[in-house]
Amino acid sequence: MIAGIAHQTSGGRGLLAHLLHRMHLDPMLLAGLLAILVMGTLVLYSASGNDLGILLRQGTRIGAAMLVLIVMAQINIAWIRRVAPWAYLIGIITLVLVILSGETSGGAQRWLNIGIRFQPSELMKLAVPAMLAWFLHERPLPPTFLMNCFLLALIAAPVALIALQPDLGTAILIALTGIAVIFLAGISIAYVISAIPIAVGAVLILWNFYMHDYQKQRVLTLLDPEKDPLGAGYHIIQSKIAIGSGGLFGKGWLNGSQGKLEFLPE
Repeated sequence: MIAGIAHQTSGGRGLLAHLLHRMHLDPMLLAGLLAILVMGTLVLYSASGNDLGILLRQGTRIGAAMLVLIVMAQINIAWIRRVAPWAYLIGIITLVLVILSGETSGGAQRWLNIGIRFQPSELMKLAVPAMLAWFLHERPLPPTFLMNCFLLALIAAPVALIALQPDLGTAILIALTGIAVIFLAGISIAYVISAIPIAVGAVLILWNFYMHDYQKQRVLTLLDPEKDPLGAGYHIIQSKIAIGSGGLFGKGWLNGSQGKLEFLPE
């Protein structure tokens, strides 16, 4: 009997592994992702004060995300390589169009209306790393100095256009994504060290000449949230209180005081 159960279990695992292989999904990567998603959902439920509505909404989002993951996994990587340069070019063109004739909302000019209203910066979140990977795939690694300069130019073009909208958060996200691709390509540590003063200079120029007052205020609030404890600094302060109260491992399942005492707004 035990042998039969073991055989059935082994057969089930083999079927699951075969199914994941056919769907081009890595079992260990998928298991790690699901573990993080489940843990995050449970933490969110605990912090919400047992709100089943939040649990349902989060589950729906996870389901939609997993569906997208499965669909994307079926796309041939050779097709992505062919499309990457064109996606990047279309993204740059649409970003220029946003600057010239984009729709403005909330003081930011980030949207393009071509029958449907969308943000071209969202396209660049995928197009920039895909473009860099395409460029690196065609050349020997690690990248040379001139290759790194060209890669940085490929990153800088969309980042500058997005920062002009202004959307500094998305610009920084795309810049970091692109830099991560360069690191994964095996950039020399000497290049990294030499880039530090350039990066510091770029940050100073950005702060003094390009950042808006509200953007500077966000950075200052992050560094000193007590200056606006009931406004911009509220969430940071509540986070610090939660960490200080719960310690490294928290207060336990469903015992979070910040959520129960309604210090966390919707």
